[in-house]
Amino acid sequence: MQGLFSIKSDVYSFGVLLLEIICGRKNSSYIQDNTVTLIGHVWDLWREERALDIVYSSLENSYDVNKILRCIHVGLLCVQECAPDRPIMSEVAFMLCNETRLPYPKQPAFIFNTAR
Repeated sequence: MQGLFSIKSDVYSFGVLLLEIICGRKNSSYIQDNTVTLIGHVWDLWREERALDIVYSSLENSYDVNKILRCIHVGLLCVQECAPDRPIMSEVAFMLCNETRLPYPKQPAFIFNTAR
């Protein structure tokens, strides 16, 4: 992202919100080793096939594993670094409501904490 706003900016924001809800933490206040953002942490766990490790503990297994993994997957698709790679909101809604095959997400934007 280069400071340009588009409909893909809204998709990015939705993806951040979706991941924040799943994690029970705000991206803006998340600190992991003072270098990785919440999105970066989710991305790392996703690549390690440990995505369920980020699910908010208060949910206490009261969720469908496949649905929560799908939500994490869609969230990561929404926050991809390159805006043209992000889905549009109608595709996001379709992906969340259907069992269609999802593309593998590419690296998200803003995975490193630059505020010190």
